[in-house]
Amino acid sequence: MQIQENISLKPYNTFGIDAKTKFFASFKDAEELGSLLTPHSKLQTLILGGGSNILLTKDFDGLVLKNEIKGITELHEDREYVYVKAGAGENWHQFVLHCIKRNWAGVENLSLIPGNVGASSMQNIGAYGVEIDDLFWDMEAWHIKEKKIVTFTKNDCGFAYRESVFKRKYKDQFVILNVTYQLRKKPRFNTSYGAIEQELKKMEVKELTIKAISDAVIAIRSSKLPDPAKIGNAGSFFKNPEINNAQFLILKTQFPTIVCYPLENGNMKLAAGWLIEQCGWKGFRRGDAGCHAKQALVLINYANASGTEIYNLSEEILQSVKAKFNVMLEREVNIV
Repeated sequence: MQIQENISLKPYNTFGIDAKTKFFASFKDAEELGSLLTPHSKLQTLILGGGSNILLTKDFDGLVLKNEIKGITELHEDREYVYVKAGAGENWHQFVLHCIKRNWAGVENLSLIPGNVGASSMQNIGAYGVEIDDLFWDMEAWHIKEKKIVTFTKNDCGFAYRESVFKRKYKDQFVILNVTYQLRKKPRFNTSYGAIEQELKKMEVKELTIKAISDAVIAIRSSKLPDPAKIGNAGSFFKNPEINNAQFLILKTQFPTIVCYPLENGNMKLAAGWLIEQCGWKGFRRGDAGCHAKQALVLINYANASGTEIYNLSEEILQSVKAKFNVMLEREVNIV
């Protein structure tokens, strides 16, 4: 719990940005967190989990606290579900593997997503037809100002596409301590999204299981997404934009091959990666900042790019998509 000074955050963010913080410490439970926050309440504070959804554009003149709350507990079960609580500092993919090993179903489509459990609910992470709000039961968070633990239900979290109340309404007001998930004892397989069915055939899967789906997702993600342990990135940098049907019909006339997904509200969701690729950014590199050669949604730090260089590249991409398609992309990554 010792506070360190003038620490590089390069090991603590998956972009590998070498920004520094004035003060740094880690905490393993709510008591340690409170002990660190109380005497330093006047300092600007940044909570870090796995550092997988953040872009540091400058040094941080305050206190960075790394969430290292661990533990996975089976709370109880009923006829259909098992309720599993995980510490916010648990690695997300390792948590998924833990659940698959015990045949707890629901998280298998979310395999190999970088980051920690705490960010899963903050970002409402999703992939291959599944989002966290499909599995979420409740969570506990530390109220920084009131110095107490608050429980949030699913309704309290205001989940939307890559959104929750912790990104906007309650930004910087709470620290996520743990999350409880409602997982199925009998799986409901979800293989219709993306290339999962194709990958399962390629793997010659005879009997469909949650492990087989997880293995397929891992293979797909590994084939087209860069490993943050090998090259700096934060996964998908931009959200897929939603537009109304009238705007979509205009774009469809101009761009017949536009990639889209119909939504229940009648709107259309466009594939941001396709839009970016059409603007010529896929595989682009300037210095050590670039756009991944296999997935245009992913921005890359090849070695020593600064956060500002990555941010400026993202701004150029936003403006070019706006100019070509009259669609404004939104960053999924949190900018600091």
